[in-house]
Amino acid sequence: MLKQMVVGCCKVYISESRNKAALEAIERAAKLFPEAPIINKFEDPTYNRVGYTLVSKLGPNPSSSSPCPLKGAVFEMVKAAFAAIDLEKHSGTHPRLGVVDHICFHPLSGASVDHVAGTAKSLAADVGSSLQVATFLYGAAHSEGRTLDSIRRGLGYFKPNADDNQWIGGPHSETLQLNPDEGPPRALQKKGVVVVGATPWVDNYNVPIFSNDMDLVRRIAKKVSGRGGGLPSVQSMALAHGKGIIEVACNLLDTTKAGGVEVQRDVERLAKQEGMEAGEGYFTDLSQAKIIETYLQMMTARNSSQ
Repeated sequence: MLKQMVVGCCKVYISESRNKAALEAIERAAKLFPEAPIINKFEDPTYNRVGYTLVSKLGPNPSSSSPCPLKGAVFEMVKAAFAAIDLEKHSGTHPRLGVVDHICFHPLSGASVDHVAGTAKSLAADVGSSLQVATFLYGAAHSEGRTLDSIRRGLGYFKPNADDNQWIGGPHSETLQLNPDEGPPRALQKKGVVVVGATPWVDNYNVPIFSNDMDLVRRIAKKVSGRGGGLPSVQSMALAHGKGIIEVACNLLDTTKAGGVEVQRDVERLAKQEGMEAGEGYFTDLSQAKIIETYLQMMTARNSSQ
């Protein structure tokens, strides 16, 4: 069955996890497209952020004009999030650029990055035109393959705007330092901006360090990352995660080069050198194999009940 299917995945990161009514509204919106179920939900009240993973079948080729349930479900979630969440009232210890902070499409079984890139571009066009929110493209969805990291750095993503390493409220200015690919050329105070991309699979792995020394943990995070001369294909940052805990939060861009085991090892080693203790890390999503397995189980159950 799986060999005959072209399957894609979308991860949607929303700047909210404390307002349960808002999350329920977003999840109801996704259910308008039962062919693209939510496979996983990861909530973090400290970061005040939630990540959803959705999966659906895709058209037989990247240029197919047939309706895509994955795109439809994500668009409805974005629309519901904008209706239920006010960025000006948001606070948390995870950086964000908007109510819907980040959307990324990944190919799974039988799909290519080109398949999902077309879906990403189509979604971004709809968000920009129909919802009138500035939208940026990256990865295979961008004509020059711009990176997510470059957009975030250009828009000041990594700089807390409040005490205690927090991000509070909407953008300080509507003026954008980068021109969006879709939508109006300004950031909305209540909504911010949206970033949409298409890439091969990315894992997220976070390791807690029991410390209040943000500068020191930032140095550890930099040493772990490829940018800092550490593990190849690893991006990392230090984020406050409650009293006495700072996490080294990592994007693993290519787990054949470096995965959770390598990140855990290096963070533990570097923390020990500084006289600190690192806790057991964790992934924020299911593995690709588990996502596909769960999707097939859900579709089988849905078909048998009809």
